Amino acid sequence: MLQLNGGEPPHLPSQGVRWTSEQVLALAPDDASRKAGNRLGMAGPWSDAGSSGAGAVWGLCKGSGSKPYQTIVDTTGPAYKCSCPSRKFPCKHALGLLLLWAADEDAVKVRAIPDWAEEWLEGRRKRATDKEQSDAGAGQPAKAADPEAARRRAERRAARITAGATELEQRLTDLLRGGLAAAEQSGYGLWEETAARMVDAQAPGLAGRVRELGAIPGSGPGWPVRLMEECALIHLLDAAWLGLERLPEPLAATVRTRVGLTAPAEGPAVRDGWLVLAQYDSSDGKITTRRIWMYGRKSGRTAMLLSFGAAGRSPQLALPVGMVIDAELTPYGGAGQLRADLGEQFGAPAPIGSPPPGGPVAEALDAYGRALRDDPWLDSWPVTLTGVIPVPAGDGWQLADADGESALPVAPAALGRPGLWKLAALSGGAPVTVFGECGHEGITPLSAWSDDAAETVPLV
Repeated sequence: MLQLNGGEPPHLPSQGVRWTSEQVLALAPDDASRKAGNRLGMAGPWSDAGSSGAGAVWGLCKGSGSKPYQTIVDTTGPAYKCSCPSRKFPCKHALGLLLLWAADEDAVKVRAIPDWAEEWLEGRRKRATDKEQSDAGAGQPAKAADPEAARRRAERRAARITAGATELEQRLTDLLRGGLAAAEQSGYGLWEETAARMVDAQAPGLAGRVRELGAIPGSGPGWPVRLMEECALIHLLDAAWLGLERLPEPLAATVRTRVGLTAPAEGPAVRDGWLVLAQYDSSDGKITTRRIWMYGRKSGRTAMLLSFGAAGRSPQLALPVGMVIDAELTPYGGAGQLRADLGEQFGAPAPIGSPPPGGPVAEALDAYGRALRDDPWLDSWPVTLTGVIPVPAGDGWQLADADGESALPVAPAALGRPGLWKLAALSGGAPVTVFGECGHEGITPLSAWSDDAAETVPLV
């Protein structure tokens, strides 16, 4: 993330601040939920709706059954509870309730919390208290795990990964010896079988990269070059694992993460006013991965929260884009790693007030280059561009510095998204601030701000 200045600690308004409809809809797990939530964002389906003025919103929504659905949202989380059978978080009823709360103060007035809503809120408070007490007692002597057994398990897994990396090196050698043109005739089965071997070796990171190779042959002009580039990165990762003991520890931690060895978040926790910059989901058909980008006003740090949902289920963690959260984040280790875990929150989300600091295109490219030095397998890096204008360029778009110094192409994967047209409309030919992921194919815009308004506009 570009850090032109550290910024000032954010002013947090009262917990009764109502969100905008854009911030509510940014929580939706998919387009279908967003559309269904919009249809429920009016007073008609709702009864007994109310707000505590300090973080809780509730209401009864008429459904297809004889009893209305009981819906409640704790905006300090946010967290959701609904009696409907949906497996999505938040469900369409929670989204509709929040939209009604955001748009119509008369329909969702501050009043006493009903018993059914208070019961759930009390349960959340009790679980939070129990966790605090558990954390406080964590320093007490406890039955320790057998360190010798853990060491032997780690050694066995490392040996399996080493065997898998060695086998993968041989397969890459065979591929190059036979010529890249032969890869197109081999079909996807070759790559899937090789990926399965890496899964057997307990190296899911290597397996994932091998599977990606299968989509390259025959994918369009220049595919042999792209295949060679990806093979080179896999070879580099193999070589790094096989020579792990010779690497500096931050890079070694990155290599372990890239091959698929997980490690817990490491302290110390960083408390800050964290700006929720963007949130989006991706899916491989089996698991849905949600990425949430955060920026700390006081610390100047950028962090990414990851959460996962099984097939057909959206991840439970969802934060309102365009809000600031007073919370603790615990970072993971490794060179260039931005991932963190969300810890305790100290109040309800409040409006951001202003976008994060940024800079021109040249500084974004420099930031991406420095990140690649620490993590050569990095796909992209978060940057904030200030004073840029979205303009058409050939068959695509680019974000150009207002002074005409340089421009950054919009990544091909982002060209077909409606968010790009939303960005063009927000700009109207004038400079804007854009947060996004900068990679070797260009930038994927995720959020934007106009110069005359502090409101965050989500682009995904």
